[in-house]
Amino acid sequence: MIKEKSISLISEITGRLDKAAVSQSDLKRSVFDRSDTLIFLNGSKAKKSSKVRCGDRIEIRYTVDVFEGLKKEDIPLDVIYEDDDMLVINKAQGLVVHPGCGVNEGTLANALYFRYGDGFLSEMDEIRPGIVHRLDKDTSGVMVAAKNDYSLTVLSEQFKERETKKWYLAIAKGCFKEKSGIIEKNIARDERNRKLFTVTDNAMKGKSAKTEYRVLKQYESSALLLIRLYTGRTHQIRVHLKSIGHPIVGDSLYSKDEGISLMLHSYRLLLKHPRSGEEMDFKAPLPQRFSLYLDDDVSILLRDCT
Repeated sequence: MIKEKSISLISEITGRLDKAAVSQSDLKRSVFDRSDTLIFLNGSKAKKSSKVRCGDRIEIRYTVDVFEGLKKEDIPLDVIYEDDDMLVINKAQGLVVHPGCGVNEGTLANALYFRYGDGFLSEMDEIRPGIVHRLDKDTSGVMVAAKNDYSLTVLSEQFKERETKKWYLAIAKGCFKEKSGIIEKNIARDERNRKLFTVTDNAMKGKSAKTEYRVLKQYESSALLLIRLYTGRTHQIRVHLKSIGHPIVGDSLYSKDEGISLMLHSYRLLLKHPRSGEEMDFKAPLPQRFSLYLDDDVSILLRDCT
């Protein structure tokens, strides 16, 4: 359901209109990129890049997609940290982050609605209430959710501006010739299958993506990797590793591994607290499926590995 909203304010700074509006409200910068957003400066239509002075009147009219009929569901969450502004969890493998594509129940959004009640949903009334970033259904690990609109704005901006730091653990197929490496290849939708993504050498296609990996331990036919993610493209790690001939074990989309759990885990996340600005470091323990697959206690390899 589409909901119309508007905000009016008096500029307290001199500079770009969009920066002035964002700094004085809970607006997200993405609002200015929507085709149906209307911007007015002192009563006349304006652009987001228009220059404003102290005392200028700014009005923004925009729309948001809101949930209709989201159900509360008591879904257990493995909580790593929680305060008045944010929740950090160790997301279980198999948990969908938000409704979509025919999935309306059993998601993290349903769990957040149950956990925080009607007040939470009324404040976070966009299509993904509280969802700052996402992990694929079959990817487990550390994930942050916002508990109010202010935190959602600040945390989302950190991810957008790449101010966060993210590390993953993965088991990839094959023997690596190099102990470490950086993959920088644009990622675009696969023209033959729109549900998949692929790398492209065409600089005009896709989006830039950067993945850094380090081999923590090489096994006979696979390796345990520590991965630093510099960008956040859909399926980025899975697509990048496949592109160098080392797809992730259990990846039913990109390596056709059926009957094996995806060996990809969001291990560590560094971010700044949305209100205090304090740098915070969160880790999600290595899931049991890794040790069972490798038949090895690899926890010792994670000591001081970053």
